[in-house]
Amino acid sequence: MKKIIFLFLSFAFCHNLSAQEVNIIPQPVSIKTGLSTEKSITINANTQIVVLDSAMVNSANFLNDYLQNYYNLTLNITKVIPTKNFISLILNTRISDFDDSYVLSTTANGVSIAGTSEPGVFYGIQSFIQLLPTQSAETLTIPLINIIDHPRFDYRGMHLDVSRHFFDVDFVKQYIDYLALHKMNYFHWHLTDDHGWRIEIKKYSKLTEIGAWRKGSIIGLWPGKGNENIKYQVLPTAINITPKDALINTDGIKHGGFYTQEQIKDVVEYAAKRYITIIPEIEMPAHSMAVLAAYPELGTEPDKKYTVAETWGMMNKYNNVLQASDTTFKFFENVLAEVMDLFPSQYIHIGGDEASKVWWKQSLVSQQIMKANILKTESELQSYFIRRIEKFLNSKGKTIIGWNEILQGGLAPNAVVMSWQGEKGGIEAAKQNHKAIMTPENKMYFNHAQFVKEDSLTAGKPSLLADVYHYEPIPAELDAEQAKYIWGGQGCLWTEYITSPGKVQYQLFPRLDALSEILWSPKEKKNYADFKKRLKTQFKRYDLMGIKYSKKYLEN
Repeated sequence: MKKIIFLFLSFAFCHNLSAQEVNIIPQPVSIKTGLSTEKSITINANTQIVVLDSAMVNSANFLNDYLQNYYNLTLNITKVIPTKNFISLILNTRISDFDDSYVLSTTANGVSIAGTSEPGVFYGIQSFIQLLPTQSAETLTIPLINIIDHPRFDYRGMHLDVSRHFFDVDFVKQYIDYLALHKMNYFHWHLTDDHGWRIEIKKYSKLTEIGAWRKGSIIGLWPGKGNENIKYQVLPTAINITPKDALINTDGIKHGGFYTQEQIKDVVEYAAKRYITIIPEIEMPAHSMAVLAAYPELGTEPDKKYTVAETWGMMNKYNNVLQASDTTFKFFENVLAEVMDLFPSQYIHIGGDEASKVWWKQSLVSQQIMKANILKTESELQSYFIRRIEKFLNSKGKTIIGWNEILQGGLAPNAVVMSWQGEKGGIEAAKQNHKAIMTPENKMYFNHAQFVKEDSLTAGKPSLLADVYHYEPIPAELDAEQAKYIWGGQGCLWTEYITSPGKVQYQLFPRLDALSEILWSPKEKKNYADFKKRLKTQFKRYDLMGIKYSKKYLEN
């Protein structure tokens, strides 16, 4: 067990504070009270934020912005250390052997937040924020405590799909703030899919001129109102839709949108100031109807009239796969070159899921490509596609992430696997010494209902708060060495039935709280009853912040 070294602390501690007294989510490693006869300290207009290292200015500004937004309180930032009434932000690599750890200490004189890194200090600020009152006031009273903390997993992610429904820059920034407050460090931005292409690519303007707009949406759950009589038969070599001339009924309301490259840069910079890395997802070789609507020559049926999808559901019922041709690879190399210029992340998500092999089986060109490259099955063709893209991205210093289907036909040499169809993909990747991110749909998909009887339209079976909280990202069947490849976990939020920021909030909270605790807090400290008690204070904070959530949680 690594030892924490307290070189700068003279503060003595006695008994543990119970979690419900402090109500921090995610639960810190250690919370203690001191021997001081004082029980609390106040933060007011005369409090100063002390920053001796310029690297701490970013975190100081974040804290000041939060205090201004929710308490109408703006503090002076100074390099001069006062004797009392201060919040000191300290970068000190010697306080812990753990990465991104922090120690938060409050005494009668002031507050000290020391971290082993810039993110560590920032995470300490998030805990400090949760010590503040849940109602606005000119003077803020916080308890005298000491917190020692560090994250359990290196990857703590949350996803947002903006392909099915578009959300503007202001809300995306707000979403990033939600992640920051929960000590998440990766934002998986799902930018392309069958339903819309959301990122400006200057070399291929039709991607947004055509691919960013859908003409309507089905009404209700799949297959949608008025489509109940349409039948789909998925066969090994064909997909039959009856009647053959079936037209899908939708609401006929056109919607869409996209982010300019300047907007993308702005969001990336915003996230970086919150120590969040944005991982963009550019879908391939399937889920590409928005691409094919703009550039049909990239598909297996280049003479077909492709359209941006108006339906929710597994899209292998329609031809949404790319042709694995040199033309396609050159196109996506050009696209990814522009993507890489916008996102400094080492990781690029390339999708790789739900590619129906039927369309490659039916394509003479696909079969010729398989023969030329000595590929025996269409699964091997998918692996060939992923490996070609990976080779290009690796040559630019990038690493690919793909959904667990990228295991089909053989895993690309350096790929990270995101396991969504249960845990099997993550287990298989870890056993092959590949990093894995666990996001099983039945627990981690927050577009699913959060109650057995939900009061709004949602996808799939319920993903209950208790199920999220009790999820363990490291599968029991992995040995200690294999478990090291479980990089962390992620929640996903797909937006076919989510059309407004308010519903995003409703679906996200409080399951994001549960997710943050399983990814940050020590496994042995998980306690669902205690978590629910802490949530009561968290809901009050959400009220202060104007965040929507289900009031059902307040009934018990």
